[in-house]
Amino acid sequence: MATKVVMAQLSPTMEEGKLIEWKISEGDAVSQGDIVAEIETDKANMDVEAMGAGVLRKIVVQAGATVPVGTLIGIIAEPDEDIESLLSEAAAGPVAGAAEEPADAPVAPSDGPEAPTATDEPAEVAEEPASAAPSAETEPEAEGERVRASPVARKMAAEKGIELGAIAGSGPGGRIVKADIEAAIAAPAAASLATATGGTTAGAIVAEPAAEPLLRDERVEASQMRKAIARRLAESIGPVPHFYLTIEVDMERALDMRSELNARADGFKIGVNDILLKTAAEALVRHPQVNASWDEDAIQFHGRVDLGIAVAVDGGLITPVLRDADRKGLRRISLESADLIERARARKLLPEEYQGATFSLSNLGMFGIDEFTAVINPPEAAILAVGMTQEKPVVEEGELTVRRRMRVTMSCDHRVVDGAIGSAFLATFKEMLENPLAMVL
Repeated sequence: MATKVVMAQLSPTMEEGKLIEWKISEGDAVSQGDIVAEIETDKANMDVEAMGAGVLRKIVVQAGATVPVGTLIGIIAEPDEDIESLLSEAAAGPVAGAAEEPADAPVAPSDGPEAPTATDEPAEVAEEPASAAPSAETEPEAEGERVRASPVARKMAAEKGIELGAIAGSGPGGRIVKADIEAAIAAPAAASLATATGGTTAGAIVAEPAAEPLLRDERVEASQMRKAIARRLAESIGPVPHFYLTIEVDMERALDMRSELNARADGFKIGVNDILLKTAAEALVRHPQVNASWDEDAIQFHGRVDLGIAVAVDGGLITPVLRDADRKGLRRISLESADLIERARARKLLPEEYQGATFSLSNLGMFGIDEFTAVINPPEAAILAVGMTQEKPVVEEGELTVRRRMRVTMSCDHRVVDGAIGSAFLATFKEMLENPLAMVL
């Protein structure tokens, strides 16, 4: 039976995709679960798996082309199977739905909500919950299987000798996906990364080194990520009623604590941003009104603290999500955020790894920015913008002294967070940083 290879909708905001490359050529044999192509979405580069076996009979869309979701890009069939009817369908335009599937199977249209992306500030890309979008890793479960895993994950686990039952899946419904296997393989590497970087970049915005500018007239096609950013910019700052609250924090004790922890950590380093993430998570637990979203005519309070970490990448920015941040210690936050940032820079995050944040944090302090305001990622109700820590003259008990201080600004959705609620959250955030032992009480 012939199988269509379709430009799949791999994120809620995806309207079109760019076919980066075919992994196989026409005439090559294909098994179910094989990677046949790579697609650039508005958030990441994703692999496309074959949902049927046979031969790649026809490449309909060539590498480098950008086509709408639902467009037929290739056909897998038996060597002598008639595919003329499918080629006729391809000429008629995109098909309903956005998944690769057998040619005679019903196609379910995607009606999930479209999630906003980022703004022109290097701060955020907002996402809907992971369940809103199909994943390139998902497949129907085979009857009788006790461990839920994608074909790619099973293949990688078999090759590396990894027991699937020992891995907690991060995909929809607890499914084990490719990223889970990669994380299991690269766990020691993540620790080495944190040590090598001194932990200072974990959770922070990480920018690729800029190429030497060329002063010439040139029109460059926008990436799928940049198109999504442009399309959604006004849909955040316009409809969402923003207001801003700024507070200055004394960072002396927090930085002293970091130095003491790193001195005892036997090579492992905690970054400043790790402390900020942990503090924000603890403050959200104490102020659940901020860990909430506007949902048409209701306020949705979230039972989990899932923090979006703003990361600048080539061509745009994205917010990988640190799940259940309030339940994790500084060491685990540092390791997980470093891993997320590394894979975000390589554009290897899966949809469930950058969707569904309940609150976001953007740090531009490493770029020498004193303070700034960030645009909220709907449906989140707030985002925290962090400036640089610097020595300042301050008056304490009538005496002039020098202290390390940091300014943070919270952008609030006034439909969810009132001034008093936002102020209370920032007061707790400030108190915890200025008295970091409070986080362990």
